[in-house]
Amino acid sequence: MAKATTTTKAVEHFAGVPKIAYEGPKSNNPLAFKHYNASEKVGDKTMAEHLRFGIAYWHSFRGTGADPFGPGTIVRKWESSSKDAVSVAKVRMDAAFEFYQKIGAPFWCFHDRDIAPEGASLAESNKNLDAVVAHAKSLQQATGVKLLWGTANLFSNPRFMCGASTNPDAHVFAYAAAQVKKAIDVTQELGGENYVFWGGREGYETLLNTNLKREQDHLARFLGLAVDYAKKIGFKGQFLIEPKPKEPTKHQYDFDVATCIGFLRTYGLHKYFKFNIETNHATLAGHTFQHEIEVAGSAGMLGSIDANTGDLLVGWDTDQFSTDTKELTLAMMSILKYGGLGSGGFNFDAKLRRPSTDLADLFHAHIGGMDTYAQALKLAHRINTEGKFSNHVAARYATYDSGYGKDIETGKASFESLEKLVLGALGEPTLKSGKQEYLENLLNQELFR
Repeated sequence: MAKATTTTKAVEHFAGVPKIAYEGPKSNNPLAFKHYNASEKVGDKTMAEHLRFGIAYWHSFRGTGADPFGPGTIVRKWESSSKDAVSVAKVRMDAAFEFYQKIGAPFWCFHDRDIAPEGASLAESNKNLDAVVAHAKSLQQATGVKLLWGTANLFSNPRFMCGASTNPDAHVFAYAAAQVKKAIDVTQELGGENYVFWGGREGYETLLNTNLKREQDHLARFLGLAVDYAKKIGFKGQFLIEPKPKEPTKHQYDFDVATCIGFLRTYGLHKYFKFNIETNHATLAGHTFQHEIEVAGSAGMLGSIDANTGDLLVGWDTDQFSTDTKELTLAMMSILKYGGLGSGGFNFDAKLRRPSTDLADLFHAHIGGMDTYAQALKLAHRINTEGKFSNHVAARYATYDSGYGKDIETGKASFESLEKLVLGALGEPTLKSGKQEYLENLLNQELFR
């Protein structure tokens, strides 16, 4: 957790906002936590250990409120602090670390181009990045805030209009490789515990101009090169893939967790990667958040969470702060079942709404998100511990625990042996209720108990 409540700069960017404290459910203070109490024990861990909250630099400190229909509405004073882009980036970083401390977030996350301006060449971009990373490192040391993960922006610049590692031009592949190499270097320099690969524009618009097999081969080769480089430099962080089904391309190669597992296993990369699952991406793929967590967890590949939500009535990735206790309780039930996130955490990959232009709105948004996850954690722990749902599931599959059911699971049964049983003593199966309505009622009862 943060060790201080001021940055290394004299300027206070969020003047008048104190360090956000826990005041409990009865508090009416909008700048206080109602459920998130970092030191409170839930099971054998504190909330801070369970949740490991991170702040997304790109939304919280580069977001302007722009949407597909209009330019930005959010203006911050630190953005006009100097004519020198690198100097502005450092002041912006000061503001960010002041926010991390005041909100009590122990981690932050970034894309390379979020924190430092892109130059006219890769060499200039790297020089800018080095200057800002040195500043970030000093702020980390001064505050105790750590880097949850870093990543590279391989989608904004026009050079990536047809993808990065899947681009039909080998020159772009080479540029992307050089950019990711540098991003891994700076993530290691800042002590990042993970590194994320998001597909960006790794997909296609039409198969009329696309060699799908070749592009997927190139994507696998790119990931393999990253694994090789991480081993070479001794990077110990976990590599994470963030699935996304659509937007910006019509068909993304990293559609969902199941698609990515199949891809990684096809190319022998599955032991090197886990998943950074985003709530809103699950929605866009036609899944629930809990479904994506279960698919990753059952494969031993659950790594981290991008904590946001989408709007079911809007067709794009709206990246809103989630305040849906029921959805997050179901998600936390699965996350706890699989033993938590390890080196991962809950990164608020969420942005303020276009009309939310006040500095205080940034605090209200994160307080709401952190409180909702904390409430969901407590509910999920209680529900899992009491075992009402897990006991029902266990009873539903009990016929596989012994006899011919166990033989099916252990590979001892054959079509012939099962046919003999059905033609003999077993006969016709009897119908057994799944009790879905009962369980849905029970969940509502538990949520409001």
